[in-house]
Amino acid sequence: MTLLDPAFARELEALRRRLQVRARSGAGGDHLAKRRGGSAEFLEHRPYAPGDDLRRIDWLAFARTGEPVFKLFRAEEDVVVRLVVDGSASLETGSPTKMLSAKRLAASIGYLALAESERAQVLAVGEGLTRVNEPTRGRASLPKLLRDLDAIAPRGGTDLARAIDGVVQRSGRPGMLVIVSDFFDPGPFDRAVVRAAASGHDVALVQVLAEEDIEPGLDGDLALEDAETGDVVEVTVDARAIEAYLARLRALCDGLRALARRHRATYVRTRTGEPTLAAVRRFVARGID
Repeated sequence: MTLLDPAFARELEALRRRLQVRARSGAGGDHLAKRRGGSAEFLEHRPYAPGDDLRRIDWLAFARTGEPVFKLFRAEEDVVVRLVVDGSASLETGSPTKMLSAKRLAASIGYLALAESERAQVLAVGEGLTRVNEPTRGRASLPKLLRDLDAIAPRGGTDLARAIDGVVQRSGRPGMLVIVSDFFDPGPFDRAVVRAAASGHDVALVQVLAEEDIEPGLDGDLALEDAETGDVVEVTVDARAIEAYLARLRALCDGLRALARRHRATYVRTRTGEPTLAAVRRFVARGID
């Protein structure tokens, strides 16, 4: 499975400088300061790592020592873009699957972060945190990020509230928290999102839906199996049942939209048939679908 082919990565290059993070950490690090001018206080050098921004190399120090070093400034902030990917079984539905679309979106956002010398981290969630990978930095670490995403195998149920709280609790400092899910969660997760925002995280909600989630083509007496629990329910699907389902889906999307507005978060809603780049463009615009 190819999450990012070279041609698509070239298209993402036009968007990478538009990725803005509003996390409130206040800690020293090596994130490129948004403020221009001489207000940033030089802190120290660190060894150059492949993928670092060449504009930040201290060329005078390189001329003296022959070793490339990277300049750090106290006014700058170290940013981690945490990609929280729903790995529950409901993501395995759709054609292409919601899981594949979710991974491609997460890979695209991770690429944008790494291309700007930010750190990116992949966390798989289901009924809590199921896989936590170490953050990576710079373009050279893109293959590891893609392997981390590729390793997520959808299974079991989901408890987004417990998973989000777990990510926040283990985060050393706030960063960008990108939650990629269909948000078909049986329990309330909105309070966990509120707690993440209150902790200083820049929250982005990326909802991935399958075509059949939006336009179900079911009819008649059916035995439906829950993808996450395996429970089988016998139902009669008619126009009234479809309308009731669509009303619940609209309420879910409206709730995510309202949550994003209240907490300066981003909300992107995409469907598996939509080109990934279109959703990424809306994501970097930091809007609300």
